[in-house]
Amino acid sequence: MVKVQRIVLDVLKPHSPNGLEFSTQLAKKCPGCWFNFKVVEVDEKTETVIIVVESEDIPYDDVSDAITSMGGSIHSIDEVEVISMGDSADSSTQTDV
Repeated sequence: MVKVQRIVLDVLKPHSPNGLEFSTQLAKKCPGCWFNFKVVEVDEKTETVIIVVESEDIPYDDVSDAITSMGGSIHSIDEVEVISMGDSADSSTQTDV
């Protein structure tokens, strides 16, 4: 099993909800996740933001759905950190050379 522990998203969102409200709603939909929200560009109707999400196992679909429900869209996934939670049976198949 592989767990996503950190993900950096480039997101386009409307001005409303503001950053605090947007981040709070993300946190409510994804308990146990830590969010960092940074505005990188502002235009007349939208903001481009970088959202860093960290957790033991990020529920990406929940994060994505929450962003979409607030009028945002994910432009790209800029960074990902995952960990393999392999079991001991996998390591027993290794051979010595």
